[in-house]
Amino acid sequence: MMMIFGVPLAVFMGQLMLGLINGAFYALLSLGLAVIFGLLKIVNFAHGAMYMLGAFATLLGMRYLGINYWAALLLAPLVVGLFGMVIERLMLRRIGHLDHLYGLLLTFGLALIFEGTLVNFFGVSGARYPTPEALQGGFQTGFMFLPVYRAWVLLAALVVCLGTWFIIERTRLGAYLRAGTENPALMQSFGVNVPLLITLTYGFGVALAAFAGVLAAPLYPVSPTMGSNLLIVVFAVVVIGGMGSILGAILTGLGMGLIEGLTKVYYPEAANTVIFLVMILVLMLRPAGLFGKEA
Repeated sequence: MMMIFGVPLAVFMGQLMLGLINGAFYALLSLGLAVIFGLLKIVNFAHGAMYMLGAFATLLGMRYLGINYWAALLLAPLVVGLFGMVIERLMLRRIGHLDHLYGLLLTFGLALIFEGTLVNFFGVSGARYPTPEALQGGFQTGFMFLPVYRAWVLLAALVVCLGTWFIIERTRLGAYLRAGTENPALMQSFGVNVPLLITLTYGFGVALAAFAGVLAAPLYPVSPTMGSNLLIVVFAVVVIGGMGSILGAILTGLGMGLIEGLTKVYYPEAANTVIFLVMILVLMLRPAGLFGKEA
């Protein structure tokens, strides 16, 4: 049996694939955070709750409305995104002129409310959404068995992440978004509805988190605390990549997933802390993050 640094190839590649899958979730969630902070300058501590709401919308839609997985991929992000737009319009906009700390505290409070409400109704035990029939099973790659659903998660996350990057960085709509946040008065004078752009941007950012929640529902237990358990790691990924950097969020999310997966192979005790160790090193050497711009 072929070995890689003393580890069987199948084990090495299996952990590498698991790390890449986790990295896909990190990339999706940190991308949503980067979009919201980069364009709106809002530190969205409710992001983990939106991820959790996306998973719950999938689970409850299946149980009570008969919605299948493919419909949930579209409907859950749409519903959570609309909910996020209401939050931005009624709450965040009122404190938009204040220090970033107020937005952080408001979104943190909202996250606690959402989590506490669902704990009251559903408890803390998790439930799983069944893997759709078309994505069940797996295939041999020559060195490991790869479940079809995990391959689908990686593909879907990459397509959504790269599509988001392309829209923001390479299209006229993205140019309007960036210009509207840099100089809203000028864009208003050109007839662009900047407040609507801001609301849509926040809705899109939280919809990305909900999309990640739909992808996670067949893999991880759906519980009210699933978002809070992941949020701190995702914030660390965003800091490493550079606050507000779209491409940094994607590449760093995938990279940190791989590093975490390899750490589980060679030194499992450090797997839960390796991302934070990387964050400390990056902040010491490059405070703006790997892809961030120095102020």
